[in-house]
Amino acid sequence: MPQSGSWSTGRRRAIAALAVVLLAGCAATDDAGSVADREDERPLVLTTFSVLADLADTVGGGHVRVESITKVGAEIHGYEPTPSDLVRAQDADLILDNGLGLERWFERFLNSVDAPHVVLSDGVEEVDIRSGDYSGLANPHAWMSPVAARTYVDNTVAALSRLAPDHAAAFEENGRDLKADLDGILADFRAAVAGIEDPSLVSCEGAFSYLARDAGLEESFIWPVNADTEGTPRQIRTVIDFVEANDVPTVFCESTVNPSAQEQVALATGARLGGTLYVDSLSDPDGPVPTFLDLIRHDLQTIAEGLAR
Repeated sequence: MPQSGSWSTGRRRAIAALAVVLLAGCAATDDAGSVADREDERPLVLTTFSVLADLADTVGGGHVRVESITKVGAEIHGYEPTPSDLVRAQDADLILDNGLGLERWFERFLNSVDAPHVVLSDGVEEVDIRSGDYSGLANPHAWMSPVAARTYVDNTVAALSRLAPDHAAAFEENGRDLKADLDGILADFRAAVAGIEDPSLVSCEGAFSYLARDAGLEESFIWPVNADTEGTPRQIRTVIDFVEANDVPTVFCESTVNPSAQEQVALATGARLGGTLYVDSLSDPDGPVPTFLDLIRHDLQTIAEGLAR
């Protein structure tokens, strides 16, 4: 359900004014860009990270203007909002976040912003984290499974249709196309791993629990959620034991974290260190995963190739 803040217009203006003052000494204003933004009359949709931004932009089909609060390559778990984020959010017509505890900074962010927001993971069948400090909490990385990502698409279609009802039919069509692409990627992945006996996915962060559930994979990871306690000796030993017990041919790490812990696993077990996986961020436009669909396709292809013995 969308939620609205309760702050008055006067308080919103005060927040915006304070943020502008704080920004004055940080960077010069891009006048051309500011003018262009002001002249763009499309509704502004703000998302918490780049993956959701591209998903919303794909569904929006150019009828809304979509921006991400965090930049490409940012670590979103412990992100700290900046004054410029607050300024941008004052103009937002809608804010989309992942939910499931992913953006722990977001609740504080909303306290300073009066804009409706929608949680895109609402309705996903949750997978609980089974180890570490987050044990028993929902794994927040549901978009990494094409099955769960369908719910994200449906929620985005509904949110944009409420925001810009004149374009609801276009949003519905774009959503159907996006879900069809996700279904095709998953079908290809399932076919690729169908002949592998007891396929096991080993990653740095436990970001693939939904994919493992929906594609029939065993899963192991060094840490459950990116945090300060990444790659402890105990965590690494646990994964080494799993890789050896299950004869795992390839282990993986993600683009936004240091792969040194997984390199230790590979060295100790003789497993290969596979290609880089992308989870919390897209790549730059000229990189391997400039869009949400590219991210899902790249990761599933990389995993399938790595698990082939």
